[in-house]
Amino acid sequence: MAMYKRILVATDASELAERAVQAAIDLALSMQAELVAVRVVRRDPNSYFEGSVVLPQVDVARLVEQINAEAQSTLDKVKAEADAKGVKKTQAIVVQSETVSDAIIETARDQQCDLIVMASHGRKGIKRMLMGSETLQVLTHSHTPVLVLR
Repeated sequence: MAMYKRILVATDASELAERAVQAAIDLALSMQAELVAVRVVRRDPNSYFEGSVVLPQVDVARLVEQINAEAQSTLDKVKAEADAKGVKKTQAIVVQSETVSDAIIETARDQQCDLIVMASHGRKGIKRMLMGSETLQVLTHSHTPVLVLR
């Protein structure tokens, strides 16, 4: 098995993504690798709503703040868990992007990760952040190896 030095794990806080996080932590431990936990937040909060809900600007600002805080808190938990289990170094990065798959691929490249770990699909509807199609996009376009967990 190849030795990985920096593993990126993408999460959207769904149950399935949580399993991917656990697997990435265990893998990082067994390989003595560093972990980069990433959550992608869409820049346009209106994209969270199906249909055409138009929000007043002030509500949009508040929503963006809330979504970012929630994303950061998800990643802080991942970092705390990884630290507690003995992963040597974990970074928590919230990435703002319109395209989840591009953001994951770019972050893996920028952070010099040699493996991407993600769930096969994530949440649906209003909470949607990672979808099966996003995972497929990462698999198709990433030059970094991808481990997909079902």
